[in-house]
Amino acid sequence: MSLDLSLYPDLLTALMPEIVLTGWGLLLLLVVAARHRTAADLRLAGWITVTALISTAGVVGWLWRNHAHAAGIATMIAVDDFRFVTDWVFLGTAALTVVLSFEYLEREQLLAPEYYVLLLFATVGMMLLGGGEDLMVVFLGLELMSVCVYVLAGINRRSPSGAEAALKYFLLGAFASAFLLYGMALTYGATGATNLTLIGAQVRTLGLGHSPMLLLGAGLLLIGFAFKVAAVPFHMWAPDVYDGSPTPVAAYMAVAVKAAAFAGLFRVLTESLPGVAGWHPIVWWLAAITMVVGNLTALAQRTVKRMLAYSSVAHAGYLLVAVSSGTSMGSSAFIFYVVAYALMTLAAFAILAAKGRNGERDVLIDDLSGLGARRPALAFALAVCMLSLLGFPGTAGFIGKWYILNAAIDAGQGPLAALLVIASVMSAGYYLPVVMAMYMKAESSEQSHVDVHLGRLAGAVVAAAVVGLLVLGIQPSRLLALADTSGASVRAAGVLPSVPPASLSTNPN
Repeated sequence: MSLDLSLYPDLLTALMPEIVLTGWGLLLLLVVAARHRTAADLRLAGWITVTALISTAGVVGWLWRNHAHAAGIATMIAVDDFRFVTDWVFLGTAALTVVLSFEYLEREQLLAPEYYVLLLFATVGMMLLGGGEDLMVVFLGLELMSVCVYVLAGINRRSPSGAEAALKYFLLGAFASAFLLYGMALTYGATGATNLTLIGAQVRTLGLGHSPMLLLGAGLLLIGFAFKVAAVPFHMWAPDVYDGSPTPVAAYMAVAVKAAAFAGLFRVLTESLPGVAGWHPIVWWLAAITMVVGNLTALAQRTVKRMLAYSSVAHAGYLLVAVSSGTSMGSSAFIFYVVAYALMTLAAFAILAAKGRNGERDVLIDDLSGLGARRPALAFALAVCMLSLLGFPGTAGFIGKWYILNAAIDAGQGPLAALLVIASVMSAGYYLPVVMAMYMKAESSEQSHVDVHLGRLAGAVVAAAVVGLLVLGIQPSRLLALADTSGASVRAAGVLPSVPPASLSTNPN
């Protein structure tokens, strides 16, 4: 299915997933306005949200199944396999977060159905961010996602730590957005375009790779994206925000927000800025510092939630290794790893939510002592998640890191690949103590794990995630092939499709 995005019917077809999900969001707003007082109203809003996400995923699948692609230059939204796969990641993560939230919200007495409205609109923003072919669309998606997540972080109005998390995230996020917007303005000033493909073409044909204005714009863009992915030294917000947020929201931010920011970063760098001098070494050092600092800081944590928060910083470093390669193999490695990371992180936060109460901020690693004897199924699931995060053979995390290593070596970045291996070894210092506490230490009392409860829906999510991690660790070929196809669909900057010259005059804005 060839779509001419200069025609409104074809543009609406390309935007159909976002339009469908936005329509569901507006419908949910009406439902929430009428029914917002009881737990039954909360469950109704949750099931509408699940329906919305599944139906939107079906629309994405319809476009993909019909081989939708842009005829000529994609002016506003990408129509490629990379967009479709990342959309499924965002929608799947949101759906799993909703399922994890059902019993959690009722248990914590967070009877706020607007929680699900915010999740829907945040997911719309992620889809625009990951699929935007124009800097304005990228910024629109980023802000829509960010504003919704700011509110989600402080959704528990009875929690002082939640209010602190939301305020800190909002203030620092506003500064990061300003850097990003100023970088976009400078990029437009240097190239005269906001369309990613046309920016790349201008850089290539006019020799703008060393333009001071474009270099400054690219630097500010990297700063803005580095904040969103929690790369060191722009990571200080992440542990406090994750720690103060409700646990399902923390999981959503650790997975979906990070994946969306990385998808946008991949597309901007790959399609528009590969000819710009200097960004490869910057991303190289960002990856190296983020891996080392994230792992070293996580070693010092004693609470499970903060340990997972700093762990997410370290994993941002691993994904930056894929970004720094600047190749289609790097894009493929990103897709595979983000799927594995989504499964293991969501399951780990779900089990943490079952163990703790009131935000789970006080659950220590030692509090898991004896869980293997008292709750063997939960202990096994958490052990698989920890080992996969570590990169233990036989799990999806191992295959993902191996794929990133291949991308780095293929791009001639052997030292960075070696540092990734060393950083993964360092992470054993905080992942393995969790496993040891569950299986090699006795519980402090017979009442230690009596209140640990994982509901049926959350249990189904955890079981599916664990099975997925083990299956992908043994039989990753299908997901690897999918990642290769979608990674290769992101066209290198300055390489225009074969179209008549007249189509190049299409206004990208």
